[in-house]
Amino acid sequence: MDPSVSAFQLLLTGDPALLGIVRLSLIVSMSAVGLATLVGVPIGACIALTHFPGRTAVIVVFNALMGLPPVVAGLAVFLLLSRSGPLGPLGLLFTPTAMVFAQVVLVTPIIAALTRQTIEDLWGEYRDELTAMNVGAVRRVGTLIWDGRFSLITIVLAGFGRAAAEVGAIIIVGGNIDGFTRTMTTAIALETSKGDIPLAIGLGVVLMAIVVLVNALAWVIGRTAQRYAG
Repeated sequence: MDPSVSAFQLLLTGDPALLGIVRLSLIVSMSAVGLATLVGVPIGACIALTHFPGRTAVIVVFNALMGLPPVVAGLAVFLLLSRSGPLGPLGLLFTPTAMVFAQVVLVTPIIAALTRQTIEDLWGEYRDELTAMNVGAVRRVGTLIWDGRFSLITIVLAGFGRAAAEVGAIIIVGGNIDGFTRTMTTAIALETSKGDIPLAIGLGVVLMAIVVLVNALAWVIGRTAQRYAG
C-alpha cells in the first residue's frame, strides 16, 4: 500500500501511537512556551523601560540567543541535569520535564528580545502621556504590556512555532524514549530512518497543520491589531 494512503489511514483511525506522540509534543511545547512567556515578557519589558550599566550588552546577548543552536542548548541542559551536574540529584534527565526545560532555554530569549523591542517602541509613543500622568513603574509596565497585547500574543505564537519544530535539544535531554519522551519531530527523524514512512508522514502532516494554524492565528491577530490601532 502507498505510504501516503497508510499515513492518512493512521490519521483517520486515530492511531494510538500517533496520538500519544502528538499529545506529548503539545504538552511539552505549550508548557515550555507558557513558562518562557512568564519569564521572557517581564524581562523584556524591564529591559525596555530601565537604563542600567551594561544594558546594551544585555540586549546584544538576548538578540544573539534568539539564534541559539538547539544542540548547544540541549548540551547545556544535559550538563545541568546529568548525574554529575548541579541539578543531577533531581533525576530529571530523559524525562518530559527536561524537554520542557530545554525548550524554555530556547524560547525565552526570543520572547524577551521581541518583547523588549515592542515595549520600547510603545514607550517612545506614550512616554509623554504616561510621564504627565505620573504613572509608576509597575503600572507603566502593565499599561504598555496591555496596549501591546496583540503584538505580544504574536510573539508568543512565534515562540510556540520554534518550540514545536525543535528536535536537536529535546532529543539530547529526552532520549527519544518510545511512549515517554518521543515527540513529533524526534519520531519523524527516527521512523524515517527505520523505514516506517506512513507514521513519519502522518506525524509530518499533523506538525505542518499545527504550524499553519499557528501562522494563521498570528496573521489574524496582526490584522486585529491593525484594526484596533486604526
